[in-house]
Amino acid sequence: MGRLTGKVALITGGAGGCGLAATELFAKEGAKVAIIDLPGSQGELVAKRINASGGLACFFPADVSVADQIQRAVRHAEECFGPITVLLNHAGTIAVGPFLETTEAEWDRLMSINVKGMFLTTQAVLPGMIAAGGGSIVCTSSISAVVGTPMEVLYCTTKGACHMFARSIAVEYRDKNIRSNAVCPGFIATAHGHREIDLLRSHGVDVSNESISAMQGGLCEPEEVAAAALFLASDDASFVNGAHLFVDNGYTAI
Repeated sequence: MGRLTGKVALITGGAGGCGLAATELFAKEGAKVAIIDLPGSQGELVAKRINASGGLACFFPADVSVADQIQRAVRHAEECFGPITVLLNHAGTIAVGPFLETTEAEWDRLMSINVKGMFLTTQAVLPGMIAAGGGSIVCTSSISAVVGTPMEVLYCTTKGACHMFARSIAVEYRDKNIRSNAVCPGFIATAHGHREIDLLRSHGVDVSNESISAMQGGLCEPEEVAAAALFLASDDASFVNGAHLFVDNGYTAI
């Protein structure tokens, strides 16, 4: 315990799924946690629950794809807790469907959330992190960054961008004592993960329980993704920079 003691962590998409698991784990490990999620999320309840259990968290509602909202949320988080020294860019969504039926609006929406949101949040956080002497950035990528999936051309493209965003930030800001890495889950046992599986099945993609078991032994639990993100965020990973940590039980090793 206490691997993040003295650190201020900002987690986008921190009110649900793997983001929620990370919010709870980071708070348990001693971080002051700023939760950013949509206004209609459970963010306020999550923060109250963490505070009631002895942790320290605040909720800042924002849409990560809207610049003024994310800038305001980051500013308020810094006013509340001080400079952010751990950033988990987790907020994201999916799109499933035949490539030739993908609309420009769907492209814009997914790019705005999965890629632009990561860009805007990191750009808002970095000045304070640099002024504080450094920190750690973790971006939630996916096996889909390196393994193409039928019906997920758009989603895979956004995660490929996430891969190189994390790596490029690592190279540019290493001398500022900033580490940047990506955590890359396989199929996950969250509402987001189950929705993805259901959508893929509806389009005839073989993601049966038997197929997933053969690919990765079963579904990844959100707590397992959070534990990997914790490692990358903590000083235990002090010389890990520009890495892609796959949490997929061998899916990408086959």
